[in-house]
Amino acid sequence: MKIKSIFLFLTFLIVLAFTFEALSQQPLVNIIEVKGLKRIEEGALQARMSQKVGEPLNQEKISEDIKNIFKMGYFEDVKVHIEPAEGGFKVIYIVKEKPTIVKIDFQGNKVFDDSKLKEIATISPGVLSDVTLINDMAIKLRAFYESEGYYHANIVPVVKKLNEEETVLTYQIEEGNKVKIKDIIIKGNRSISTKKIKKVMKIEERKIYSFITGGGFYKKDEMKADIERIKDLYYDNGYIQVTVSEPEIKLIGKDSMDIIITISEGEQFLVSSFDVSGNKVMADDTIKSLIKIKPQKPFSKEILKKDVTAITDLYADNGYALVVISPDVIPDEQTKTVKIIYRISEGDKYTVGRIDISGNTKTRDKVIRREIRLDEGDVFNASALKRSYERLNNLQFFETVDITPKPKLEQKVVDLDVKVKEKPTGFLSIGGGYSSVDGFIGIIDLTQGNLFGRGQYLKIRGQLGGKSSFYEFSFKDPWFMDKPISLGASIYKTEREYGNFDRRSAGFEISLGKSFWEYWHKSIAYNFERTTIFNVKEDASIIVKSQEGTRTTSSISPAIVRDTRDNYLDPTRGSRNALSFTMAGLGGSNAFIKALIDSGWYFPLFENSTIHLRARIGYASGLFGKELPLYERYYVGGIYTVRGLNYGDAGPKDINNEPLGGEKELILNAEYIFPIVSEYKLKGVIFFDAGRAYDKGETFGSDLRYTTGAGIRWISPIGPIRVEWGFNLDKRSGEPSSKVEFTFGTFF
Repeated sequence: MKIKSIFLFLTFLIVLAFTFEALSQQPLVNIIEVKGLKRIEEGALQARMSQKVGEPLNQEKISEDIKNIFKMGYFEDVKVHIEPAEGGFKVIYIVKEKPTIVKIDFQGNKVFDDSKLKEIATISPGVLSDVTLINDMAIKLRAFYESEGYYHANIVPVVKKLNEEETVLTYQIEEGNKVKIKDIIIKGNRSISTKKIKKVMKIEERKIYSFITGGGFYKKDEMKADIERIKDLYYDNGYIQVTVSEPEIKLIGKDSMDIIITISEGEQFLVSSFDVSGNKVMADDTIKSLIKIKPQKPFSKEILKKDVTAITDLYADNGYALVVISPDVIPDEQTKTVKIIYRISEGDKYTVGRIDISGNTKTRDKVIRREIRLDEGDVFNASALKRSYERLNNLQFFETVDITPKPKLEQKVVDLDVKVKEKPTGFLSIGGGYSSVDGFIGIIDLTQGNLFGRGQYLKIRGQLGGKSSFYEFSFKDPWFMDKPISLGASIYKTEREYGNFDRRSAGFEISLGKSFWEYWHKSIAYNFERTTIFNVKEDASIIVKSQEGTRTTSSISPAIVRDTRDNYLDPTRGSRNALSFTMAGLGGSNAFIKALIDSGWYFPLFENSTIHLRARIGYASGLFGKELPLYERYYVGGIYTVRGLNYGDAGPKDINNEPLGGEKELILNAEYIFPIVSEYKLKGVIFFDAGRAYDKGETFGSDLRYTTGAGIRWISPIGPIRVEWGFNLDKRSGEPSSKVEFTFGTFF
């Protein structure tokens, strides 16, 4: 047995020796050469070759090399030639590189321009003309068109060869018609109605008015967001196990589609209890007083988020800039309840470090810094930071404002990086226009809202219309002597035609104001005016005739305002409450008093829409036996008071039905303001107005005039524009049934 094993081992050694000898006698590869390369480095190919110089020629390795070179994606043809060379072989790889795309065109596209399609593109000039890449690009373009509602779009790539090295790629596009949404079908919902579900969705069926809103078409990204909104609706009603399917698109003909969404609601979960943990600085009772989630009520994701925000704000307003609130929702399948634990990681207390300001090329640093409600060294306060952002926006000097807190963990400070992008604050207008009050008018207006970058306001305005003229020069420094004291001055001259008389006035005003606390401002103004009533008609009332001639007014006007609006130009929340008083008779020939209470409130409703409620109550009376001047009386009616009525229609009139104004006024306005095209700051408004002016002997609050209507508002690059239609709900003799008015200026 042992002899047999030795024999077999010797036999194996002999065979192995003969094999090595045979291999040593095989011709070797002495040279490897690559031909046809123009742009690709030869080393890139050599790295992928398994056939090496100095090794015997191996046909399997060469075949594998051809595959590997093709996989690189740079070549449209690869061949191999083998030639004898110096006792061995020369292996020649002959390649043909793919041409380069030197230009990409789009033809047939009308809805989306070339620049938009190039944003979608994954191919750019300079890349190789690869069939796979070209087809992938066509698929992506088609998917983009589908995501925008063009389900019948057809994309065909066409490659035109200029020469052996260059090609032009053109995508022939047939966009087709945009497919309208005929119906959104909700399946599986039992606890929440289809109406409520559709109400939270942005995508909607095509309606008659959709040509204004642009709605009624499918958008993939918006649809994804709508799925999340539906889930949130269920989460807010205790259905924490809800699932919502991806939308099923069912095409109906060429122009319409149905969208089918299937919902599995699951069971409703109630809150069993809640608790807090991890808090050391703040007491349990302090934190729990902020929590709005209540036991035995359905769980609500929205309330939970608000609770987290409230607790976070509590800590952040006391210096704990990096506090983390992690709500732990623990469901119990048997009882269908959830227990909520607000786990708090308080972190350390932080102070404000450096405040760095950038982006302001014109506006001085101090103009920005004085609006920031935090100073270096202060305890960090998130509410003060938010208020700083609002105040900087309300300057109307900047397109964008960005305040970024940058915590430094070791120093326990938060640096504030304030970046602004300035916008033009100067305005020059020379031309004409049409006013719904004055008819055709000519205007020259030079305004600078940020004079020399100091935040000062300068205005020179001249206006000449069919019924009026107005000239004004005014200046205001909101931080006189770098203190929170405003100083203003103006001179003006105006002339206006009324129904039974004309009025000409000229005067000047000087005002001082001071801000105090955070939202309050008090001011006092002195005004002197010389006014002439002339061209009084023969059939005018005795009140008008008694005031014919020239009179002077010397008055002081104290006022106090509390303004918490988040944005003065386009508010969505907050309020403005003002009390003003005017007393004339300290010199001059007129003597009267006027008082006005003005209160406006803004309440956010749904997403980006707002409810605005406003009330004004005014009182005026002559003093020392003198009559209240006609031009100081209250005239109610028009775009600034009760829309849908002419100027002064909601108040006393003479025998010729001309407005006389009243000594008292009551005006109530209710508005629902909603976005039409958010990116262009275009909004719609639906309103209801009520109001009237009252004379002596009339019961205040009686016989109110009511109107309703709608309009659009646009925060244009040159200022806010209003166009509103009002319908007279109580039309009287000589009055229009409806009225369209527009104005250029600040929204009221």
